[in-house]
Amino acid sequence: MLNHTERLGSAPLPSLLFHLSVPSVAATVTASLYNVVDTLWVARLGHEAIAALAIVFPYQILAIAVGMGTGAGISALVSRRFGENNIEATNHAGGQVFFLSTLWGALFVLAAVCLSEPILAALGATPDIMEQATSYLVITSYGAPAHIFILVVGNLIRGSGDAFRPMVMMVAASVLNIVLDPFLILGIGPFPALGISGAALATVVAQCIGVLIGLYYLLGHRTTFRIRASHIRPNLRLIADICRVGMPASIQEVTESLAFILFNRVLSAYGSIAIAAIGIAMRVSDLAFMPIIGVSHALLPVVGFNFGAGNEKRLWSAVRLACIGIMALMVLMTVVYEVFAPWIVGLFSSDPEVIAAAVPALRIGIAAISLIGPSVMFVATFQGLSRGNMALFLALTRQFLVFVPLVYLFNHLWGLTGLWVSLPAADTFGFVIALAFIYREYRRRRQTVDVPL
Repeated sequence: MLNHTERLGSAPLPSLLFHLSVPSVAATVTASLYNVVDTLWVARLGHEAIAALAIVFPYQILAIAVGMGTGAGISALVSRRFGENNIEATNHAGGQVFFLSTLWGALFVLAAVCLSEPILAALGATPDIMEQATSYLVITSYGAPAHIFILVVGNLIRGSGDAFRPMVMMVAASVLNIVLDPFLILGIGPFPALGISGAALATVVAQCIGVLIGLYYLLGHRTTFRIRASHIRPNLRLIADICRVGMPASIQEVTESLAFILFNRVLSAYGSIAIAAIGIAMRVSDLAFMPIIGVSHALLPVVGFNFGAGNEKRLWSAVRLACIGIMALMVLMTVVYEVFAPWIVGLFSSDPEVIAAAVPALRIGIAAISLIGPSVMFVATFQGLSRGNMALFLALTRQFLVFVPLVYLFNHLWGLTGLWVSLPAADTFGFVIALAFIYREYRRRRQTVDVPL
């Protein structure tokens, strides 16, 4: 094994988590930043264009869900096999990324191309944004296979303890997207002004470049993996193992998408300005949420490796350290967003109605993000322990079982403000439940292994 893989079981935890987290955070923040930049440029086309992006976003989350879930399954599997020192098994698992990415990506392309109108109607699109939303949905769907491949390969490489190369893949694709946006949206120089279609095209081109970088790393012997032709053939047993851990993670992301589809449908009763407001708030809050994803990416291979190696003390020390660190960072982010919310929203729109709706949406929606951090770490811990069903249950609790009822209840009680309040309320309830279950798991495992708290 290479040094970056062996360090999962031996390097000092603070420096290990830091060095694994920084590239992952950089990658996820940059990926989220291109969504923000998309919205900034598209905002010049009017609030209807912002609303169109917001309506399509849950469908994009579905593709991300599949990629992240499949990637989580592969990452947990290979990190555990590395901990067991079974290197050949990691190569077989790595070879499955090609079949799985192609399969899932093709399904997303077919659905968007053939069923765009029913999909957008189900997502809550209003008539004034339907045309722009259709264009954005169909074009971005062509990049679904590439997007899923980047997510899966990134998690695969990260499972070996290498967080740098996945960062390069995502940052390169995101930066290219940011650079292409103004040229293709507004028509600078020889480029045509394509409007919202240009934003979609920039995304697809950037994702394809990310795939080329991933192939260069994976097939060019620049990672721990040595994938041969025999490893690429679909292996149903391995796919089943990947899905056993990864599918619950995909389902949890899918239910988040479904929850926000319901949220948007309720919100659509307040018109396209309210949809544009939540579109701005979600894009901005996602930028703050990305460090949570980055740290969870760092934690998962550490948990998986030490689970495979039987080092329970190091495993739980890593979980505790990750939770404390991410909570402290999110408290700081919350203060920044609460104080500067009017200025942040003003970057996207000068429309007084949009600003009046988006500022409270951002301030209220971000209020409990410091509690989301530990909740996501608990989910990553169960994934690393190959407890995919428990990870699914915790995610469903926050994202669906609690959130959806609160949306309808609070909307009935307080209208539009109630919809904003449902977001931090669900995050708070979800944290309390997740904390209870992770503590129960810790106590259960401590009965057989002496693990100091």
